[in-house]
Amino acid sequence: MDDHQQRVAEFVERYDLETPPEYRLLDLVSEVGELAKDANESTGYGSDPDDLEINSDEIGDALFALLALADSLEIDAGAALEEALAKYEDRLSESESPSSGE
Repeated sequence: MDDHQQRVAEFVERYDLETPPEYRLLDLVSEVGELAKDANESTGYGSDPDDLEINSDEIGDALFALLALADSLEIDAGAALEEALAKYEDRLSESESPSSGE
């Protein structure tokens, strides 16, 4: 298990924050929404894209929520990242785009 994921799992256990994966997913979506809120507000809802500011604590909140979700699903976040990077490398070597094209 990834060191960061392990730290999150230990934190969740220590503070009795266990919750089912479906609630972890909702928390992740909420935290990503906070990132979008920062982006919207800092850019005047897109009118000044060069003014983009995202608070680092919001990135941390989203990362915490993602790692807690992975742990609750018994998915090794580090291994999942390696899978994704390999997938993107394959796509880039085939089509020059990391997108699935769907």
